Amino acid sequence: MQKQVLFFLFLIFLISCQNTNKENSNQVFLNSVSDQLKVFAENIPDEKVPRSFDQESGYQMVGKNDWTSGFPAGTFWNLYEITGDDYLKEAAIKNTLKLEGIQFNSGTHDLGFMVYCSYGNAYRLTGNTDYKDVVIQASETLITRFNPVVGSIKSWDWSDKWQFPVIVDNMMNLEMLFWATKETGDSKFKDIAIAHANTTLKNHYRDDMSSVHVVDYDTITGDVLLKQTHQGLNDDSSWGRGQAWGLYGFTLCFRETEYPKYLDAAERIADYIISNLPADYVSYWDFSDPAIPETFRDASAAAITASALFELSQYSQKGKKYLEIANKITDSLSSEKYRAKQGENGGFILMHSVGNKPGNSEIDVAMNYADYYYVEALKRKFELLNKE
Repeated sequence: MQKQVLFFLFLIFLISCQNTNKENSNQVFLNSVSDQLKVFAENIPDEKVPRSFDQESGYQMVGKNDWTSGFPAGTFWNLYEITGDDYLKEAAIKNTLKLEGIQFNSGTHDLGFMVYCSYGNAYRLTGNTDYKDVVIQASETLITRFNPVVGSIKSWDWSDKWQFPVIVDNMMNLEMLFWATKETGDSKFKDIAIAHANTTLKNHYRDDMSSVHVVDYDTITGDVLLKQTHQGLNDDSSWGRGQAWGLYGFTLCFRETEYPKYLDAAERIADYIISNLPADYVSYWDFSDPAIPETFRDASAAAITASALFELSQYSQKGKKYLEIANKITDSLSSEKYRAKQGENGGFILMHSVGNKPGNSEIDVAMNYADYYYVEALKRKFELLNKE
C-alpha cells in the first residue's frame, strides 16, 4: 500500500514538472515574441504605420487611412493581453491614438480592420468609453456603404471598371457590426452584416467552396455582372488569403448568430483549405498556381487560417481535427523558416507573406497583418490550453 502511495505521489510530481516545464517554455517563447515587437515599436514614426518590410527596400510606411493601419496597434494590444507587459500597452495606446479620425472615413470598407483591431481591442481591454465611441461611429460610417438592392457593403471606390465591387475580404469587417448591435441595441448593424454574409455565401463560392475574389453587381437590379480576381492568379483560381478571409468571416458569423448555414460554410471552407495545404501547413499564395510546390508561401494566409481554426474547433463536431491543424500551422510559423531572428526583419515577427503578386507588390515580405493574426492565433491557442 505504501509503495502504491509513493508511486502515485511520484506520478503527480512528474506531471507537475511537465506542466511547469511547458509553462516555462511558453513564457520564454512569448518573451522572445515580445522582445521582437519592441524592436518593431522602436522603428514606428509618430505619424506613420509600418505596413511591410523587406531587406532590399526596408519599411513601407503608410498613413492612417491605409487599410492596414490598425494592425500594429491591435498586435500590441493582443500581446499585452497575453503577457501583461506595460511597454506593449503603452505602444498599443500610442499606435491607437495616432489613428484619430479614421472612424469618419466613408471611402473605405476596411473600417473593421482599421478601427476594430485597434480601438476595438483597446476598449475590450481597458473599458475606456472614448475607444467605444470611436468604434460605434466607425460602424455607423461603414453601413453607409451598404446597398439594400445588392445586399452587400461596397468594397472599392478607386476604379470605374466596376459598378459595385464586393471582395471576399469584406467578410472580416462584419465583426465590428455584430459588436455594434450588442453595444447599442440597434439591430441595423447586425441585419446588414447578415445580409452581406448571405450575399457573399451565395455568389462568391464555387461548388468546392473555393472563393472568387471580386464579384461586381448591378446597382439597379442587384444581379451579378462579373466574377474575377484582383490579387489571385486568375479569375478561376483560388487565392490563398481570400480562402482564409472567408473561413474566418463565416466562423465569426456563426459565433454571432448561431445560424447552422454559417457553420456549414466555415467547415466546408476549412476542409477545402486543409486539403490543399503543403506538408508544412503554410498556405501557398494561390492554391491554383501551376508552379506548386515551387511557388511563394503566404504566412499571412496561414496565420489567418490558424486563428480561425482555433475558434472553429470550439463549434464544430470536427473540432479535434481543426485544432490539430491549427496547432501544426502555428508550430510551423513559429519555426526558424517563418519566424524572424531576434532583432531582424525590421522587428516584424513573421517572414514570407505575399501582398499582391499580380500587381508585383509586397511579394515574399513581412506584413503587419500577418503578425496581427499570428499573435491572435497564439492568444487563442494559449486560452484553449488554459481551459484544459
